[in-house]
Amino acid sequence: MKVAYLVNHYPKVSHSFIRREILALERQGIEVQRLALRGWEEPLPDELDRRERERTRYVLREGPWALLAPTLLAMLRSPRRFLGALRLTLRASRGSDRPLPYHLIYLAEACRILPWLKTSGASQIHAHFGTNSADVAMLVSALGGPPFSFTAHGPEEFLRPVGLREKIRRAVFVVAISSFGRSQLYLWSEQAHWPKIKIVRCGIEESFYRGVPSHPAIVPRLVCVGRLAAEKGQLLLIEAAVQLARKRMPFELVLVGDGPMRGQLDALIVKCGLADRIRITGWISSSAVREEILAARALVQPSLSEGLPVVIMEGMALRRPVLTTFIAGIPELVRDGETGWLIPAAAVDELATAMETCLATSAEELRSMGEVCYRRVLELHSIDDEAAKLAELFRASRCAVNGS
Repeated sequence: MKVAYLVNHYPKVSHSFIRREILALERQGIEVQRLALRGWEEPLPDELDRRERERTRYVLREGPWALLAPTLLAMLRSPRRFLGALRLTLRASRGSDRPLPYHLIYLAEACRILPWLKTSGASQIHAHFGTNSADVAMLVSALGGPPFSFTAHGPEEFLRPVGLREKIRRAVFVVAISSFGRSQLYLWSEQAHWPKIKIVRCGIEESFYRGVPSHPAIVPRLVCVGRLAAEKGQLLLIEAAVQLARKRMPFELVLVGDGPMRGQLDALIVKCGLADRIRITGWISSSAVREEILAARALVQPSLSEGLPVVIMEGMALRRPVLTTFIAGIPELVRDGETGWLIPAAAVDELATAMETCLATSAEELRSMGEVCYRRVLELHSIDDEAAKLAELFRASRCAVNGS
């Protein structure tokens, strides 16, 4: 069986979970055709991502004019289907935060992808994220391409759910990565379509956590991993660090990642006099992220808006407790007092207290918490177990379409 994966931007440093899923699906015997709108020029520190880029076909690589001829061909070869897809495009644009020209581009992108799928023989197209990539996949199907499905991660799909109801209605199945995510998809769909919404969690490969030491780092270091953006809460993390510094508590804080708030965070660190306590790494490879987590005694993720961060799974798989916020799908994995500390979102005082408690916790207690972390994440987030569930959904949908 061959499935086409469509992602807006692939590969991407912060989307290693998609790469893991694709490779695990291939171990399940599913052939995966990689398609992306963008991502052919971005620097990639990880060798695995660079290999994936070589295997990916890009819709916009030759520029927007490359969309014109496929659109005209789709219009001439099947006028009825093209008009149906155009009506769907116009309907999807109503109430959208993006103007009509964007949606017309989605239709042109679908026209460009359509012959690629027919040539490859893909029996289904699966989009990651329920935003524009799912729009394009839906239009490919409306133009006469294979059935489509998509994985919704949140929070973007749930904050701007315009058109989500239509995509759920037309999809053969929809994947949520947590029970919370499924609840949000229920909220934006009709009850008749709830049975097609399934939970398939993001997963961790055994090679990521194999052979790691079970003892936590001795140094008073915490690490935060993620895009430097408002929703990740790093500004609040620096405010909490100021409180620890005022108490003359020894600590180090490493921010792994990069993003639009890099300059603001650099300036705040200097303003607060914490340049000797806080370090920002920029984007680094998966193996380097792994080493930064192992060099810390715990992972801290003060997110304000999330789905379920993969880095929390990674930290727990490496036997590191987690300090994070009680939002979205996070409490389905992190248990307060057992695998880490759960705090209210945007509560700086509580965050500072949790950081102080973690730094004062004995190595033996941290090791015990780390073992609970390890067992729990393996139980819920094995990539091969989750890929097997997804492969079964692909096979079942193909049987349903073929009437067997």
